[in-house]
Amino acid sequence: MSQSKSLLTVLVVLVLFACNVRVSPAQPAPGQKPPEIGAYYFDGWAGRNRHADNPDEPWAKNAPTHLTRRFVEEFSDREPVWGWRDDALEIMERQIDLAADNGISFFLFCWYWRDNQGPINADAIAALPHHTSLNLYMKARNKHRIKFGLLVANHSGSEIVGPQNWGDAVKYWLPYFSDPQHVTVDGKPLVVLFDSKGIDEQGLARMQQAARAGGIDGLAIAGCGAAAPEGFTHRTHYNIIPGYAAGSEAHPYSELVAAHVKNWSGSREKPYIPEITVGWDKRPWEEKSGLNQKPGWYFPERTVDQFKDFLKKAVTWMDEHPEETTKERMVLLYAWNELGEGGYLVPTKGDPEAKYLKAVKEVVEKR
Repeated sequence: MSQSKSLLTVLVVLVLFACNVRVSPAQPAPGQKPPEIGAYYFDGWAGRNRHADNPDEPWAKNAPTHLTRRFVEEFSDREPVWGWRDDALEIMERQIDLAADNGISFFLFCWYWRDNQGPINADAIAALPHHTSLNLYMKARNKHRIKFGLLVANHSGSEIVGPQNWGDAVKYWLPYFSDPQHVTVDGKPLVVLFDSKGIDEQGLARMQQAARAGGIDGLAIAGCGAAAPEGFTHRTHYNIIPGYAAGSEAHPYSELVAAHVKNWSGSREKPYIPEITVGWDKRPWEEKSGLNQKPGWYFPERTVDQFKDFLKKAVTWMDEHPEETTKERMVLLYAWNELGEGGYLVPTKGDPEAKYLKAVKEVVEKR
């Protein structure tokens, strides 16, 4: 066969191959940036324990605020490798390195208003143990490795009522917003509100007004839940839990995944930041635990591969629906350390190698 005929044959084969190739929508477009993965950070592992009948019991000595007897007796595998308490600067710096080394771009620290339904009480806010880790992050020598933001826990006990108080909250947050490490969406500081129904349009407008008065060119405000009033710029979730208080029943992790995927789909007026619930099992906090949460479904048989596939689904959804999400391609994980509710990535006695956390890195690096 002549050289020209060989070349023609090769070209025909290539054309036929190209006509039959289908590019998978799961693959990012050329030059598409990898996803930014954020993790909610629950600061319940500092301060004095308040859930012991007798604080001098061995398990309760030096215990953090949200540790319970049932935790110690039935769920000791959830204890982090550094112990239950995390209120030390070296532990925060260790967590920052763990997060940065494994694909986490930012923490969203839970933030609580004081006084509940009343005017701002800056002294009480500053003294609240639930803000310990945020304060430690701000002091950390390696804070430059990951960004941070706020999940405003405006639920019962920390409700913010009225436009004036929402404006005062933003004034309190201005030093955070001005920090170069604060996470942004479209160049604006991101704030996530736990209860999107706990604020109205006037409150959201006052937030933006206070931000601009403080030299910030507006805020990206994401409301958690199925619906959000006008004035939010984005939607997301803190978590999505089927059977939250439907009685103690074990369910497959696949049901939890399906509940999330259902919430990603469909037309939306506001861009959606998909959320992944790493795990859910709140039995350490149920009934007579001291926290007395109502019994609900739990999902005990999750695996690393299931979680990894779940995260891949969220990234693929963003690939396929770029108009419905942020240009930063954000995914929020519930959570970094919600140990009491079974949503955590930190290395524990039951997972000392942090296999779930490493799964995040594997997904991010393959994008």
